Amino acid sequence: MAALSLCAGLVVALPGVARAELPTFKLTFKPDGTFEPARLEVPAGRFKIELVNESNEPVEFESIPLRKEKVMGPGVRSFVVITISRPGEYPFFDDFHQDVRGTLVVVPKD
Repeated sequence: MAALSLCAGLVVALPGVARAELPTFKLTFKPDGTFEPARLEVPAGRFKIELVNESNEPVEFESIPLRKEKVMGPGVRSFVVITISRPGEYPFFDDFHQDVRGTLVVVPKD
């Protein structure tokens, strides 16, 4: 029984350690309907994008090539975790405001 408890404790502890080491980048939906930054540069690999909606309207982070989307209400903070090994430029947009576009620039890992 003690071994089972120890294993369960390790399973619970490991995800917290992995999250703490995940590189995190911030993307803000501004009240004027823009992204900040409009070009977000990240290293290839696994990373987290913290999404912040500073507007008074719902927004949606969406990227078709990355197969990611996240809907957020006014004033909400959330995140998406992305794993991508191929450097390049990947467009994203706000599905509620389709003229608002940005680019995720994935650069080779050092």
